[in-house]
Parts: sequence; structure tokens; C-alpha cells
Amino acid sequence: MRLRSFLGFCLLMAALMHGSAGAQQYPNQPITLIVPYSAGGITDVSARLYAEIVSRNIGQTIIIDNRPTGSGSVAASAVQNAKPDGYTLLIFSAAQLATVAAMQRVSYDPVKGFAPVTILFNGGNFLAIPFNSPAMSVAELLEYGKRKPGGLSFGTLGAGSQAHLVGAQIAAATHTPMEFVHYRGAAQMMPDLVSGRLDVGFAAYPAAGPFFIAKTLKALAIDAGQRLAVMPEAPTLTELGFGVTKIKIGPDWFGLAAPAGTPPQIIQKLRDIFAEASRDATLVRRLMESGIVVNTSAPEQMSRLMSEQWDATNQLIQAMGLRQQ
Repeated sequence: MRLRSFLGFCLLMAALMHGSAGAQQYPNQPITLIVPYSAGGITDVSARLYAEIVSRNIGQTIIIDNRPTGSGSVAASAVQNAKPDGYTLLIFSAAQLATVAAMQRVSYDPVKGFAPVTILFNGGNFLAIPFNSPAMSVAELLEYGKRKPGGLSFGTLGAGSQAHLVGAQIAAATHTPMEFVHYRGAAQMMPDLVSGRLDVGFAAYPAAGPFFIAKTLKALAIDAGQRLAVMPEAPTLTELGFGVTKIKIGPDWFGLAAPAGTPPQIIQKLRDIFAEASRDATLVRRLMESGIVVNTSAPEQMSRLMSEQWDATNQLIQAMGLRQQ
């Protein structure tokens, strides 16, 4: 019995030493960063900027893998089910990760399925309309929607996306009829919005900014905690009196996560790697120019915020009757 116990102890120590050695050598191969949205959107643009800086700092390639189907659920499931070795990561919108899971059956757990690494940034989506729309304010747009047969056609980046959820809250709060049209990404939505086939849509600055500059789109407001420096004239929805943040946890934040079960030493290394990238002056400037505010956290803080986001989103989805069977 003593010999068996001793052998068991040796095996345990060997496993621990092997895990520790693996963490010390990490990363020694390319890292795949899965993006749940198509190219050109706020998450994709940011992921590519981080990949550029992190690759240079650690001497390893960061591979961007866009998986825009299923409103982000396909990407989330892929990361949750990946080997927990730190080489497959997810960059995601916390609001969307929780909303999709709260609205429908998904094959991932929005809290237990992941090992949080760090918050990366806060973003915001502009409420955009065609430049030739008669509306000059959100109030005028909603009045137009009440008169228009069938209501407003409202573009979103997928069922259960942040844009869909906020739009549904506005529709319910103002009794404005809306028909939601879901797209796989901003690149697919922009042509319909610019041409007027859509009345309104939410879009991040990387996708909509060129159209604002070209005066083919107008920005009526922004869904964010504060006005953004790239378009300071666009008021926040809260400023305009739309109480759509009563249950939602503040502005949308975006984070980095690994599969649950990833060793804590690797999580800490990843946190340090991406925190260093977040301090890069070029990255900060380029993200700010895209309407993005860099904001990092400890893994423990992000874990708490993910749980709070999930609880609040579940409450909101149930209150609005948006749960799909």
C-alpha cells in the first residue's frame, strides 16, 4: 500500500511539473483567435490590431479565424470545445455572448464554458440611417416609423445581437413597429442601409465611419456609456431619454477568453501579453480613431462581470418575452 501511494504521489508530481513546464514554455506555437463576426466590424478590426501587436511582442503568429454564423454561437462553441492549452482563444462581445444564449438553445455555456483572460475594450454602435432619410433625430425617426406601413426596417448583426436587443427595447418602450432584418456582418448590411432598403441600423464606427464621412449615412445617436471622440455630436441613447440601460450592464464591453480548464499559469501569461499590447500607443490611437476605448482587467474581475452580464441579460430576455423555443 505504501509503495502504491508513493507511486501515485510521484505520478501526481510529474503531472504537475509537466503542466508547469508547459506553462513556462507557452507560447511556443501559433495562437488562433476566433472572431464571431465577419471581417470589417468592430471586433474583427480590433482583433487584427491586437494580433499585429501581440505577434510582434511574443514572436508567434496570431491567426484570425472569422466564424460569423449563428450570431456568434458557432465561434463560442468552437472555443469552449477546443483543447484548453491556450492556443485557441475567443474575442467576443459580452452582451452578445449572453444574449444569444438567453434567447435560444446553444451548445455553449456563456459563463462556465470559458476561462476569462481580460477585458480588452469598450465599444459602441451608432444608430445610423440613410443620409436622405427625412428624419433628423431619433424622435423624428420613431414618429416616421409609426406612420410608415409595416413600421421601420431595422438592420442588426444577427438575431440576439446587441443591436437586435437594444432595438427591441426601443420598439417596446416607444410603441414603434419595427421589422428586424438580420445580417451575418456589417459588410453585408451596409449596402442595404446606404441605399435606403433599410430605414435604420446599428453599426460600429469601423464599418459606418466612411459612410458618415461620405455623407451617405447619418448618425442619430450612439449606444454607449459616453459620446465618442470620433463623432462627439452623436448623443448617447441615455442622454436622449431612452431608458434602454435599466437592466443592461452598462456599455457593451469586449473580452478575451480561453476554454474552461485552461491552466491558471497560461491564463495569467495571456492576460500579461494582451495587457502589454493594450498599452501600445499605436494600438490605443488606432482603436480610438475607430471609436473604441481600451480597457483591461484581471481575469477575476472579468469573470465576475461575465456572471453579472448573464444574470442581467437573462432577466431582460424574460421580461421582454424574447426567449425562443
